[in-house]
Amino acid sequence: PRSAPAVSPQVGSHRDISHESLSLFRLLAPQIEILVLGTGDRVERLHPTMLKQMRECGIAVEVQDTANACATFNFLMNERRVVAAGLIPP
Repeated sequence: PRSAPAVSPQVGSHRDISHESLSLFRLLAPQIEILVLGTGDRVERLHPTMLKQMRECGIAVEVQDTANACATFNFLMNERRVVAAGLIPP
């Protein structure tokens, strides 16, 4: 049996989002098409390198405030897209 790497997604704010914290989403099967990230009360910019690394893995990243991220996630689920969400409470 294959063992999964240890992942500790301790993210309390957008500043905690890192390549390591996003690694969990790269392990999901089936592979997700879109990752919706909710960054709390407002939209926060993520480092372009992190977004590029996710795109290179075939995962588009949509960064929004958490309320809109929830709505986007629900919309994409209703469209039958393979989507995941990472949500920081507002």
